Amino acid sequence: MTQAIEKLTYSRAEYLKLELASEERHEYIDGEIRLMTGGTPNHNDIAGNLYILLKLGLKEKPYRTFYTDQRLWIPARNLYTYPDLMVIEKPLQLQTGRADTIMNPCFIAEVLSKSTQNYDRGEKFSAYRTIDSCREYLIVNQYSIHVEHYVKTAANQWLLSEYDSPDVTLSLSVFEAQIEIASLYENIDIDT
Repeated sequence: MTQAIEKLTYSRAEYLKLELASEERHEYIDGEIRLMTGGTPNHNDIAGNLYILLKLGLKEKPYRTFYTDQRLWIPARNLYTYPDLMVIEKPLQLQTGRADTIMNPCFIAEVLSKSTQNYDRGEKFSAYRTIDSCREYLIVNQYSIHVEHYVKTAANQWLLSEYDSPDVTLSLSVFEAQIEIASLYENIDIDT
């Protein structure tokens, strides 16, 4: 993330109008518009690997998988954002009057970057927890093999499991899929 656009506050309608005309993606956070930065090759490969693994694992199941450019509306936080990856149980719930903004992910994943890691673990995860349908959150480190897996166990309760070995298979609970950590990090150059 970088700095906010010049004007201090925007309405949601102003943001959506600007976003449709923009070649870049922006988040909308309670009236503030922030440019979303581009990712590194590792970031893009990890997100792409996860997308492929989930797409194949959920084949012929009642889910849709979205990767990087799908906008999410979180009304409880007045937030529009673009998670790295989302899975939605069919049917899609779109924001009223919009054909391009989803509201009901059951699974969200973010690939950490140095500039967004605190936001992804903190304020953004807090916003994701306000989504009733969201029951699983995955945070993947692009600089070392480290995955944080959060599963909602009850109202206001999330269980954290961490994985640091490529030899581990992670079990997702929302839609009973398996992800091999080695496959998630396939072709990734990890800094030593």
